[in-house]
Amino acid sequence: MKRLLLTAFAVCCMAGAAQAQSCNLQATDKKLAGAAKASFLTKCEKDAGAACDKQAADRKLAGAAKNSFTKKCVSDAVGG
Repeated sequence: MKRLLLTAFAVCCMAGAAQAQSCNLQATDKKLAGAAKASFLTKCEKDAGAACDKQAADRKLAGAAKNSFTKKCVSDAVGG
């Protein structure tokens, strides 16, 4: 069971890294800069937050565990 949880967490972290590349690459591909880029990345962070909340719910996390997971997931997703 512990191995399954660790594997699931590793997959989540890899998905977050892929999302970070995706957001930054999309902004670059769209040739966004300044306020437009900031707005795009803010929306990306919001979308990542929703995705991370869903992942936390799927893992049945609550309280501090959910908050910690979501914070790290969003941070990984937006590259921060």
